[in-house]
Amino acid sequence: MTRDDRIAALKAAAEKRILVFDGAWGTMIQALKLSEEDFRGERFKDHPAPLQGNNDILVLTKQEECRDIARAYLDAGADVVGTNTFNANAISQADYDAQDCVFDMNKAAAEICREAAEAKTAETPDRPRLVAGAIGPTNRTLSLSPDVNRPEYRAVDWDDMYECYKDQARGLLAGGVDFYLVETIFDTLNAKAAIAALLDLNDESGEDLPIAISGTITDKSGRTLSGQTVEAFWNSVRHAKPLTVGLNCALGAAEMKPFIAELSRVADCLVHAYPNAGLPNDMGEYDETPDDTSRHLRAWAEAGYVNFVGGCCGTTPAHIAKIAELVDGVAPRKPPVRATAMRLSGLEPFELAG
Repeated sequence: MTRDDRIAALKAAAEKRILVFDGAWGTMIQALKLSEEDFRGERFKDHPAPLQGNNDILVLTKQEECRDIARAYLDAGADVVGTNTFNANAISQADYDAQDCVFDMNKAAAEICREAAEAKTAETPDRPRLVAGAIGPTNRTLSLSPDVNRPEYRAVDWDDMYECYKDQARGLLAGGVDFYLVETIFDTLNAKAAIAALLDLNDESGEDLPIAISGTITDKSGRTLSGQTVEAFWNSVRHAKPLTVGLNCALGAAEMKPFIAELSRVADCLVHAYPNAGLPNDMGEYDETPDDTSRHLRAWAEAGYVNFVGGCCGTTPAHIAKIAELVDGVAPRKPPVRATAMRLSGLEPFELAG
């Protein structure tokens, strides 16, 4: 089955049922309690900088453990497994002096998930499993200054951000992902650099990989960190014609509900949501049980808000299994047909009727 076949099957399935993303890689990796030596492995035995905490590098040094995580989410009922590449970009990897390994990380992560997805698909050929190439926001922002005394200053420019994303995507493409997932977007300008890079890479490679886009509402104000409302965010990225648009991270399901409802109202494509397992406690851990999280997502499904559901920080295969169970049989959201209008955005949306 080709990539095009898998994407076609995914779109066809989305018309009939609610599909399931995986859960948190970081939560599963933290549970392994790996040492500095584990992160280094043989390849990085003499690496000059500490590597513990660099979860993305484990696709090179602890591949079997990464395979186990991918398999666990697929066995739990995920239709889509994301690669362990949230920080596998040159800007973020510079913190570990590992920016030269970005291509290898992304290619290996994609191959690990591709292998797991193909093995699961072989068990149920009528239900192909797909691989999403996870592309995180980096640890820099194009919209905001890191220096309160210099509001005009930026720690990174557009060209560097664009190349950072493009280099990462090349590795994901080489490893066999089905689509790109630009996720945990706190700065829409970062996301626009990623979108530009991915569209250009599609043109250059001759491959037409879809793009999924996932924003992050940082608090109950209903805005991204760079200040946009949900509808303004959608207006900013809809030119990418995403496979799916949605929200993830920062909030638990209870807090995310009004914002996913708003996105569902305005987005004329598929909509996804993968919230955290509640809000973190005083120790930075997540207490929401699989029953708690799945109950919220079942309600969203019944309200017609979503086409894909899954989990972010704090979620595990047990969460995904329960989510998959509770949304089974619930009709998927039908994207709205909106009247033609010029829709623009700043921090707020602007619409000029035709």
